[in-house]
Amino acid sequence: CSFIFFLSAQSNIPKPLPFAHQDKLFHAGAYGLLAFIALGYFAQVLGRARRALFAALIFTVLYAISDEWHQSFVVGREADMLDILADTVGALLALWLMSYFREAPYISKVIKLR
Repeated sequence: CSFIFFLSAQSNIPKPLPFAHQDKLFHAGAYGLLAFIALGYFAQVLGRARRALFAALIFTVLYAISDEWHQSFVVGREADMLDILADTVGALLALWLMSYFREAPYISKVIKLR
C-alpha cells in the first residue's frame, strides 16, 4: 500500500508509453499484487476461502477508490475512473487465478484457502 501511495503522491511520473493506455496495465498489475497480498492476510484471519476472497476484493477496490481520491489533491494528477476499473480488473484476475490454482503445491503452501 505504501508504494502505491508514494507513486500516487508524485506530481509527475515519467514513463515511456509505447502504446496507448499502457498505464492501465501497470494499474492492473499493481492492484493484482495488492489483492494477492491481501488474500494472504485475509486467508489467515478469516480462514474460509470465499470470505477471504471477498474481503481481499473489497479491500483492494476500496483502496483503489481512495487512491484515486488522493490523486485528485496532487498537483498535476487527476482522478480517473478508468484507473479504478483497471485496478478492479487486476484484482479480480489475480483473485480468480489464486482461486483456480489454489490446489497447486506452491500456492497452497503460501496461502491456505479452505
